[in-house]
Amino acid sequence: MTTQTWQVWAIYMVLAPSLSEEQVLKQACPSCGATQLCDCSSMGLDFIPPGLTGKITTLNLAHNRIQHIRSQDLQQAVNLRALLLQFNKISSIDKDSFCSLGKLELLDLSNNSLARLSPEWFEHLFSLQHLHLQGNSYRDLGKSSPFSSLRNLSSLHLGNPWFSTIRQGNFEGIELLDKLWIDGSGLSQYRPGSLKSIKKINHMIISIKNISVFSAIVRDLLYTVTWLEVRETAFSILNEMQLLRVMSSSFAKKISFEQTLFTDATVPEIISILEDMPKLVEVEMIDCRLWGTGQWQMQIQANQSQTLRVLTIKKLFIDKFYLFTDLHAVDGLLSLLTKVTVENTKVFLVPCSVSQYLLSLEYLDLSANLLGDQSLEHSACPGGWPSLQTLNLSQNSLSDLEMTAKSLSHLRNLILLDISQNNFGDIPDVCEWPKTLKYLNLSSTQIPKLTTCIPPTLEVLDVSANNLKEFGLQLPFLKELYLAKNHLKTLPGAAPIPNLVAMSVRRNKLNGFSREEFESFRKMELLDASDNNFICSCEFLSFIHHQAGIAQVLVGWPDKYICDSPLAVRGVQVGAVHFSLMECHRSLMVSLLCTLVVLVMLILVAIGYKYHAVWYLRMTWAWLQAKWKPERAPLKDICYDAFVSYSERDSEWVENIMVRELEQACPPFRLCLHKRDFVPGKWVVDNIIDSIEKSHKTLFVLSEHFVQSEWCKYELDFSHFRLFDENNDAAILVLLEPIQSKAIPKRFCKLRRIMNTKTYLEWPLEEEQQEIFWFNLKIALKS
Repeated sequence: MTTQTWQVWAIYMVLAPSLSEEQVLKQACPSCGATQLCDCSSMGLDFIPPGLTGKITTLNLAHNRIQHIRSQDLQQAVNLRALLLQFNKISSIDKDSFCSLGKLELLDLSNNSLARLSPEWFEHLFSLQHLHLQGNSYRDLGKSSPFSSLRNLSSLHLGNPWFSTIRQGNFEGIELLDKLWIDGSGLSQYRPGSLKSIKKINHMIISIKNISVFSAIVRDLLYTVTWLEVRETAFSILNEMQLLRVMSSSFAKKISFEQTLFTDATVPEIISILEDMPKLVEVEMIDCRLWGTGQWQMQIQANQSQTLRVLTIKKLFIDKFYLFTDLHAVDGLLSLLTKVTVENTKVFLVPCSVSQYLLSLEYLDLSANLLGDQSLEHSACPGGWPSLQTLNLSQNSLSDLEMTAKSLSHLRNLILLDISQNNFGDIPDVCEWPKTLKYLNLSSTQIPKLTTCIPPTLEVLDVSANNLKEFGLQLPFLKELYLAKNHLKTLPGAAPIPNLVAMSVRRNKLNGFSREEFESFRKMELLDASDNNFICSCEFLSFIHHQAGIAQVLVGWPDKYICDSPLAVRGVQVGAVHFSLMECHRSLMVSLLCTLVVLVMLILVAIGYKYHAVWYLRMTWAWLQAKWKPERAPLKDICYDAFVSYSERDSEWVENIMVRELEQACPPFRLCLHKRDFVPGKWVVDNIIDSIEKSHKTLFVLSEHFVQSEWCKYELDFSHFRLFDENNDAAILVLLEPIQSKAIPKRFCKLRRIMNTKTYLEWPLEEEQQEIFWFNLKIALKS
């Protein structure tokens, strides 16, 4: 045994007589203790540590050296919901090892050394939903079904390079699956009818090299699978294509090919098969390879699909892409497509005939390709893309904005155009654009100065990450303007853009702005001016304070202000500034009086700052508000599963990753976000308190940005009494990056104590650990 294992065993043998089981477990695996989450991964363990109790709901033993699971190892862990044993050396499991795990929902035994699967292992796992068995050494699933007792199973992942046989009855007991993943690269024997016992599969992933076996499996799933994903399969031999003809009767609505090989000889047959599928809506090709140049060796003969609407091609590798033909053979198959994505595929030209046949196309994404000015003119020829509404040409080789605009000017329905990350440089004064254009993205295009080339019909304009020093365009319909990462020193004038609702001037060189400048934006609701270099004055402080009640003003977390005052607004800390008499008081007639007032104020500010007087006053008021309300809101008033407190600097992770994962879960979680769910016009403090009251949990996304953010500190203030003084467990801490507990303000003693004593969820950088993180977070939200 390893040194780590000997130490664990020695601790257990010496201390077991005098310590409780929980104490023994904590000695063996320090992260366990009394918490529900027990992470013993990557500790070099040769066995499951003793002392597991019913308090534990998640046990992570991945990446150890465990070889055998004994019947008594998990006997007391009766409330376990997730058991992670992947990447060990498990070769044997006692038949009753999992008999006490009736509440288990996730079991991961992948990437071990199991040479066989026993139905006895799973017969008591009545609640199991997710089972991962891939990457072991078994060659078959046995003579009967190992899954017959798993009536609640939702996802199943099995297979390995040695997996060769599927027998009749191997899937008996499974009727409905959300996902079935079969890694059958070595699968050579399949008994027809083996998968017919499964009545419905939402997402089927198969990786099979034997085309005969692939055909037999597809035949069994003709009316069962909604989304069929084919991986690591070569469709390169024309004589084998007849075996795939059975796919033309499939009721699948989506077909995906990933890391799949096609040739000029087989493409016509595959297109013909897909066109004949009666319910197919979407075809997707990701990271595939085509041997050929489009010189089809036979004419494509297929009835045009009446259902196919979406075509997605990403990272298609064509050896000699520069010799590819004009695709005239598929012209007649395109007229009903409404959404086409061809991304990162070295497209340098779309033949005019192809564009003209795309009669129903509303969305076209040609990003990350090789389109130039001349080729775009040919691709967007007159009569081409007549119904197009959204066009993405970002990350191409466009360099002439006037020519780009003219090439697209005939698109009478175009609303959104993304031509970001091209290299336009200087732009002319006059351009001809589609008259319907409302959204234009010109970010990262090396534009030094904007001209009247920009269409006046726009409602949204993004010119971020350019070299702009000023903005003075006349855009009467503009509602959103994005000017981040430029070199602006002043705000744009309001008169030319009277309907502006939101503006971002992050990471510019603004020194400040006056009340008159901002108040001229009559309809402004959001101004993001963070990451600038504001120099605060009396006028500026008064203006920000005045605007806080009617608009959301973000004036940056990392900004370094030459100020120091207790005044604060959303996203703004305005702090200890020494105002000059001439700056703050323009009348010399009252200079003496003003001097005395300033001195008194400075003394009071200094005393208040030293003893946190303002903080205590604010918290006293928040405490009184909390005490006046009932201790816990009635169930009928609970509107959200969790209120999310986070730094704006972490919004990309929260809004694009966490919110999508939780709100698209099944069942979905209802999250309260300040950007989306706060009541407009309501005092921010009341919004925070009400949101916490109406949420089952409060989820804090902790990071260095969080503890440095003054506004996040206020959200902690207002939740401090409500969450921690009631001694409940409504707070969930998610650690987005390593952070020391001493970084938490000292006056939050209870929060600091919780950081030292209570296990929090840490966001893992490794993709294989992220599924565990989401599972644990969902359990915490449900508890």
